[in-house]
Amino acid sequence: MKTTTTSNVSSANRAYLLIAIAIIATALIYFGIHIAANLDSIQTNDAQVDAYINPVSARAGGFIKKVCFEEHQRVKSGDTLVIMEDQEYQQKLNEANAFMDDAKAQLDVLDAGIHAAESGTLVNRDQIQAARARLVQQQSEIERYRNLIKEEAVTGADLESVQARYDVALSDFHAAQSGLKTGLAKVEELRSRKALLNADLKKKEAQLTLAKINLAYTIIKAPYAGRMGRKTILEGQQIQPGQPLVSIVNEHKKWITANFKETQIEGMRIGQTVDIEIDAISKKTYKGRIQAISASTGAKFSLLPPDNSTGNFVKIVQRIPVRISFDDQNIEEVKSGMNATVSVYYN
Repeated sequence: MKTTTTSNVSSANRAYLLIAIAIIATALIYFGIHIAANLDSIQTNDAQVDAYINPVSARAGGFIKKVCFEEHQRVKSGDTLVIMEDQEYQQKLNEANAFMDDAKAQLDVLDAGIHAAESGTLVNRDQIQAARARLVQQQSEIERYRNLIKEEAVTGADLESVQARYDVALSDFHAAQSGLKTGLAKVEELRSRKALLNADLKKKEAQLTLAKINLAYTIIKAPYAGRMGRKTILEGQQIQPGQPLVSIVNEHKKWITANFKETQIEGMRIGQTVDIEIDAISKKTYKGRIQAISASTGAKFSLLPPDNSTGNFVKIVQRIPVRISFDDQNIEEVKSGMNATVSVYYN
């Protein structure tokens, strides 16, 4: 009986020993694989998800009439976000339209004046032709009377009468020429005024276009598709030009900014494959590639970059920002600002 009990205990011990050996072997294999993998990769947990976060600002001042979005709402490009009170801008547009109509009317009146003046010059030319014909006739008449008076066929009074008619014809001819010069000068004056009115018309057109643009600014639209940020504006609130109203996150363009130690950068190159693990998303590894490596350390881009030439020097390992793009297309659950762990593989 005692021999049987001893045999059972020995069998149990051997089973426990085999289990322990199997556990130890599995752990050694796991850690061996892990160490072998780390020999071909560089890892950092100083990494965050980045995305374009664009502040939507007002381009015109006034009071908010309606807010057309909710916090964190998904929007499409061109969706209306905010509608402002537009009565003042509408009146400015009406005023610009009135100025435009007035400028066009003045231009039409001036065109009519130019046409009338040009018609007047045609009349002046006809008058010159008529005056020239009468002058030629009187000149022939006075030559004839001079010959007749030599033959004593007419009296001196008759010659004086013909001379007077000739002087009148000559005066009419000069008057007609002066009238043509005056008419032509008036046409030139009106044409110069037309150039000024055309310039004024262009100015009114620019003012009308500006009024339309300012009126369009009273409707604020989404610049691209994405998700809205916090809602901090309400109806009736007064806003100023350039004032940020809300932020919009571009969810179609995300990347990882990983800050590697300067001692880890050696051998990195654009295009290397990267494994991305998001802290908030367990049991899922995203694939990516190095898109860009910064030309400077992060400290050099800070507001007050370090200056090691002053004071005591303490050597600190610097960080180099590396931009990593996602190969995966389905990254909707990845949010901007999430922490991540990235592993860059050399082979």
